[in-house]
Amino acid sequence: MSGFAVTDDLLDAQTLRAASTASFGGAEVFETVAIARRVKGTDFDSWHAEWNAAAEAAYAVGVTAESRGERETARLAFLRATTYFRTAGSVFLARPVDPRLPASIARQREAFRRAITHFDTPVETVEIPYEGTTLPGYFFSAVAADAPDARAKRATVVLVDGYDGTTEELYFWNARAALDRGYNVLAFDGPGQGSVLVEQGLPLRPDYENVVTPVIDWLLERDDVDPARVALIGLSLGGYLAPRAASGEHRVAACIADSGAFDLFDAAVSRVPKLLRGQIPDGNEAARKLVEAMVERMEKSPTGGWALRRNLYAHDVDDTMEFFRVARSFTLRGFAERITCPTLVVHAEGDDIGASAPELYDALTCEKEILLFTAAQSADQHCETGARQLYHAAAFSWLDSHLHPTQVA
Repeated sequence: MSGFAVTDDLLDAQTLRAASTASFGGAEVFETVAIARRVKGTDFDSWHAEWNAAAEAAYAVGVTAESRGERETARLAFLRATTYFRTAGSVFLARPVDPRLPASIARQREAFRRAITHFDTPVETVEIPYEGTTLPGYFFSAVAADAPDARAKRATVVLVDGYDGTTEELYFWNARAALDRGYNVLAFDGPGQGSVLVEQGLPLRPDYENVVTPVIDWLLERDDVDPARVALIGLSLGGYLAPRAASGEHRVAACIADSGAFDLFDAAVSRVPKLLRGQIPDGNEAARKLVEAMVERMEKSPTGGWALRRNLYAHDVDDTMEFFRVARSFTLRGFAERITCPTLVVHAEGDDIGASAPELYDALTCEKEILLFTAAQSADQHCETGARQLYHAAAFSWLDSHLHPTQVA
């Protein structure tokens, strides 16, 4: 991934991730590169300072424009602020929680909620009942409130996020593209994600059908949703969570799995030297200690240990061996066969995170299709980062053929 903006793999990937939102107003491409290049090496304090400053500057433009009645300028400025606030805080996904992480969650939410007041179609902030609490999200209507068919029952997509995304970020990655194609959209933070992790402290859970079922219950109470045309779209780890949900929630009419792992344990242990893999997590003590020492060194690396620190936090575990034990439950083995709705599996050839996506395709017994994105298309990165228009064109063409949305002029 290195080479887009900076030479560090993690920070380069995060910069490209921010830049990828530009198609829908979430960033300026060269601005993101300039911000990243001002960062001092892999210093997270410097990273936060630069991205947060850019976010506050964009937010200030939005406030000024809003006061002048310049709605489009305000909308775009608040959207850029949303992305930059998220990017500033994302490096702190770890325990103990750095106060800059919850601050970034709060500020991106504030920026996004000011942006949506300037949208041409209605956006509702929602709280979905879930096991004694609520899951925050947004319901995006495909048409204006005063349209003649505003309350017509429409095809609707439910967006399922990954490890380190937020419900606000989902607007740029799938929601806007779906809206432009005539779908209603529901995006939400689930356990272990965004504000539900950081503010409520709820960790990830493998049995995501028990998360999505109350979400579908809530959705189908609306009179503008066609109950026969509801789809799940999973992004990153959501590429595991969405099909896992579809294996038990059969009111879903279609499912898209974009770059998720078929089995999280297998994906995690593949990073351990081959000679030691069979001893993880409960085998030979000497082998375990060797792996623990390797992991401990990696965890201390600012960028090299970021994913591990994030994983421990999101799963609410204290050490790597416990993570391996928990990861065993995050599998589609024995569950993929239970999916009955048409399913699209998406795979980028250079994506080691989603390298096992073809295993999901092979295990499916329902109507299925697989899409491969390549380096020749400049779409070989995780979740087709940097080439989302190519992904949207192909994925929504497939979804349209199953859900037949009413296109919006």
